[in-house]
Amino acid sequence: MHCPFCTHPETKVIDSRLVADGEQIRRRRECISCGERFTTFETAELVMPRIIKQNGTREPFNEEKLHAGILRALEKRPVSVEDIDAALTRIKQRLRGSGEREVPSRMLGECVMSELRQLDEVAYVRFASVYRSFKDLDEFRAEIERLSSSRQPGGNKE
Repeated sequence: MHCPFCTHPETKVIDSRLVADGEQIRRRRECISCGERFTTFETAELVMPRIIKQNGTREPFNEEKLHAGILRALEKRPVSVEDIDAALTRIKQRLRGSGEREVPSRMLGECVMSELRQLDEVAYVRFASVYRSFKDLDEFRAEIERLSSSRQPGGNKE
């Protein structure tokens, strides 16, 4: 790392500590040339895969868009901000964990539906109705019956 004072290309690390709940490393450095000390912060750069839309177009992963969609499904539902943030984190971990550079939007949608199903069943049905383009009440009814049967003892767990 270049010294910010004299631009010498070599510095040495004097001290390192974890900060931000282990999400960053704080390093105290000293320039080998001028002796000035300075602090740097190091974080991992985690690249999210690109999303392949239904029509074949590709777009960068957009966390704000994901968050907005989940919030829309959870509107006026009793779910805490912490639970929503945890669900977003799990979805992003699952996408990164796929190891793929590009993932189909269907995979992202299924991850969201899985998380919403755990958070709030009403939000799950709201999201599913848009995501799966329900055409009429029969499709709503069928999804609710599937949800109900999976909750009952002896029902299918998806």
